[in-house]
This record gives sequence, structure tokens and C-alpha cells, in this order.
Amino acid sequence: MKLFQKLLVASTAASLITPLAAQASDTLNLEEMNNYASSNSKVQRFDNKTFINEVSEDIANLKGRLDGLEAQQNDFEAGSFSDTTTMDGKAIFDLGFMDFSETEGSVEAVKFAYTYTLNLNTSFSGDDNLYVRLKTGNHSGWSVDSDYGGYLSSGNKNGDTLKVDKIWYEFPVGENNTVWVGPKIENYYMHGTAPSIYKPITKQFTLGGNGNAYGASTNTGAGWAYKADNGFAISSNVVSKSTNSVSSASEAGCVAKTDNNSYSNTGILTDCTKTSWATQIGITKPQYSASVIVNQKYNGWSDGYYHTRSADDALVTGGNHTAIGLRGWWRPEDSGTATPSISAGYDTTQYDGVTSGTDSSDAWFVGLTWQDMFSADDRIGFAFGQPTKHDDETVDPFAYELYYSYKANDSVTITPTIFGGQDRAGTSEDVFGALLQTTFKF
Repeated sequence: MKLFQKLLVASTAASLITPLAAQASDTLNLEEMNNYASSNSKVQRFDNKTFINEVSEDIANLKGRLDGLEAQQNDFEAGSFSDTTTMDGKAIFDLGFMDFSETEGSVEAVKFAYTYTLNLNTSFSGDDNLYVRLKTGNHSGWSVDSDYGGYLSSGNKNGDTLKVDKIWYEFPVGENNTVWVGPKIENYYMHGTAPSIYKPITKQFTLGGNGNAYGASTNTGAGWAYKADNGFAISSNVVSKSTNSVSSASEAGCVAKTDNNSYSNTGILTDCTKTSWATQIGITKPQYSASVIVNQKYNGWSDGYYHTRSADDALVTGGNHTAIGLRGWWRPEDSGTATPSISAGYDTTQYDGVTSGTDSSDAWFVGLTWQDMFSADDRIGFAFGQPTKHDDETVDPFAYELYYSYKANDSVTITPTIFGGQDRAGTSEDVFGALLQTTFKF
């Protein structure tokens, strides 16, 4: 460094140090500080215990604040679900019409209806489940009329009133057994084997043909199912519902007549109660399934979504019948090909106390599904078959539906559909319908 630079630095340093030294001499008496340090005055020394008391006080204060926040959180959660309850739901918009070859009038009107559903599932042990379904809707006319096949799977006629639509409790017994019990349940929720993998738009095509063998109604019920690890399953369940009229053969078990000259229900599983007892045996593998069911129905139990208008009216009302249903389905290893999954069903029914030649009926169903054909998660569905036909009927009823379902996004699905049939009323009544269905899942 050059001499001039050294002198400049030294001069600058001196100018800085001088006022600091003066200020220190004015404010700090170093001699007195030394005397203070060497005196007998008690001095607090800093060690690892210096701040224990202060930290303990701070922790106590913090804990009090956390306790207060927890109390506020508990007050907030008092009005919410428990952490073992889950909820999901969907809203469905149905816009469509139905045309009849002979019948005219308001039944053919264009309908715009909705269904809103909430599903609540609560577990108390991790293996059990309390299920509650809340539902409302405003369907009417052909969309909830089972006589002609227009009853929609989404159909709901609660008249804009939110109601408990299903409620039951299920729990395991051992490793392979499940038990159900509930005041609002249907038989098919308690089966061990799924009868069909076809997803229908009209209710007649659910369960591989929603006729006498698998037809059900929401009422008091209980059931059991055993499912083995190899896919074999056996199940048996019973559902009982009240009725306001019975046949003369059942009157002995009924209570006093009501004002409308009928009989009131005395409980479940009585002579005044309609009952459906279904027992199913089946096996399920990843690509296929097969099952057989025997459904015994008493005291006029009727659930005809898959029948002609006059098929069951005279023979079922007040009587007993036994239905046997065969079901099976198969699906290819890969989706997105020209090969569809196939679901098929056949029902045969025998009616008690009916004249020979008219004491039986049968029905059949075929459902085809193509997955992932044009975009991911889309579905083409085509179903057809013969609704329940009695031996003495002279015409062969026929029903069908065809739809394409695609996802607008992860939560919204749009499904245009056409459906119809021939001779659905046991006469020459032909029907045709079209529907645009939009489903919002959340």
C-alpha cells in the first residue's frame, strides 16, 4: 500500500475511535465496575438452569391457551360428523319423454325431474357399518310407472320431501360371515353374489331382470351371507311389509277390520304381512360369476318392474308364489375392445292355488356393456329381453334400452338414452322413450 493510502486509513480510524472512547469515559466507569465485580455483592450467574422457571411459566401459559382452543374446537365439532362417519351423494337431472302407440294424454308429456341422494356410513368397530340413505325427488308419470318399462333407476316420487330411504346395520361374524338387520332394507342388498354387472337406466333391467326372482321392496328385513375365500357364497334373507288387505285364506291371523273393510298389520312375519324370503347360492371369479336364487313370496307380495301390465295383477294379489332365478355374467380381460361384458338372467315362477295352464310364468334378460370405447371411463349399454309372461298370454312382450354414458369431468356424467318395447300391457301397446340424464357426484 502506498504511503498516502496508509496515512489516509490511519487518519480515518483515529477519527472514529476518538469519539467512541470519549463516550465510553462519560457513560461507563470501568473502575467502579471492577470494584462492583470484586465486592461481596451477590451476582446471579447464568447456567443451564437459569431460564427453567421462566420457560415453565411460558409452557403453562401456552398449555392453557391450547386447552382453550381445544374446548372451542369441541364445541364446533359437536354439530358435525364423527371421524368415523363418511358422506357422499349425487344429484340426477332427468329430461325425457315417452310415447305410447295407443294411450294418449298427460302420461306422454315431456318430464324434467330430479333426484337428490345422500349416503351416510358410520363404523363403530372398524368392521361394521351403519348405513343411512337420505333421498328426495319429484318424478311422476311414466318415469315412475312400472307397467310399461319407463320407471327410471333414478326415479323418486317423494314429492320434494327429504326422507330416510334406507337404513340398516351390518356387522361381521367371524372372518367370512356378514349379518344385516334394519327397518328399511331390500333383499338384494343382503345377497352374497352380485347377479349382474350391467348398469341400467330403466329399473326393469336391474339385477339381471327385476322380476319375480329378484324383485324387492324396501321394508323391515334381516339377512346373512357367507363368502368363502375361493369366491363361493351362500346367503339367505327375509323382508316383511305390512298390507291393508289379505286373502280369505289368511284372515284367521289378522286383527280387526279397519274403516275401509281391510285388515291392519299385526307386525312382521304374520298372516297379515307380505313377506319375501330369498336364498341364493353363487360363485364369483374376477372374470365371471354364476348364481341361482329361490325367492318365496307370501300374502300377495308383488314387485313387478319387469312384467306386462296384467301379468301379475290377478295371480299375485293375495296369494303365494315361488320364483327361481338363474343369473350369470362374464367380462373380457381388457376394456376398450369390440368384445362386451355380458350379463344374462332367466326367471321361472310357480303360483299357488291357480288353475293349471295359467299357474306359471317366465322372463329372460341380456345386458351388454362396452367400456372405454371412445374415451376413458365412458360406457355403452344395451339391454333387451322378455318381461314376465304368463302361460295364458297370447303375445310376447319385449323391452329394450340403449345408452351412451360419458364423463364431462370427474364429477359430472351425461347419459343420452333411448328405451321402449312391444306389447308391454299384455296387449298391442308399444312404447318408445328418450332421455337425457345428467349425474352430479360429490
